[in-house]
Amino acid sequence: MEYEFLNIEEKSDGVVLLTLTREKSLNAINSQMLNELHRFFSHVDDDIRCIIVTGAGKSFVAGADIGEMANFTASEAYDFAKLGMDTFMEIEKCRVPVIAAVNGFALGGGCEISVACDIRIASTKAKFGQPEVGLGITPGFGGTQRLSRTIGPGYAKELIYTTEMIDANKALEIGLVNHVYEPDELIDKAIEMAKKIVSKAPKAVEYAKQSIINGSQTDIDTAMQIEKTHFGLCFATNDQKEGMRAFLDKNKPKFVGE
Repeated sequence: MEYEFLNIEEKSDGVVLLTLTREKSLNAINSQMLNELHRFFSHVDDDIRCIIVTGAGKSFVAGADIGEMANFTASEAYDFAKLGMDTFMEIEKCRVPVIAAVNGFALGGGCEISVACDIRIASTKAKFGQPEVGLGITPGFGGTQRLSRTIGPGYAKELIYTTEMIDANKALEIGLVNHVYEPDELIDKAIEMAKKIVSKAPKAVEYAKQSIINGSQTDIDTAMQIEKTHFGLCFATNDQKEGMRAFLDKNKPKFVGE
């Protein structure tokens, strides 16, 4: 499948590096990039086990393309937001874990796409922010919702209301990212994490992701039902039998995703 603004590279067995490539625009998100992301994440190949998302050059994603948005009508803005939200929902609900390797500016839509990923790691040069209200708009790709669920409403409101840009260390402090690395280590560290993930039972990882995402959207009793359902489903897989047999035999399991 051909893309203009995405570069897809297999780094190791089951690990794919997806690089956003509107480098001259600091990888600002336009409609075409959103459509390409939607197409990729809605048809993830069966042999893919973990996806790393990063940006080409010095930026992760500097935001949505203001040049495209500037003259939108209210109706056109709504449609653009819907496209962004639908696309980022495909990322959030992707059957495999998605790691954001944030190498530079993650502003507006860039911060929003990172929060749609399962895990965020950052370069020491990363900068995060939601500058929208300074442009007379609100976040439109899920920022008012996912950000508060990730770092809590207090920090989310502060970032959105003040448009303050924070560095990687502050992002680590408030729980926006899991780890901070030097720029030349970032992708290697992302691949290292991805390899750890793909070494585990694929269905178990998939079910765990579904439990976390679906459970976080409901009350605790319903969430517990979701978890025990997925727990039970694991026992219908060959990987559960292989994993427990290997543990009892003191061997390394050989998972096949079935």
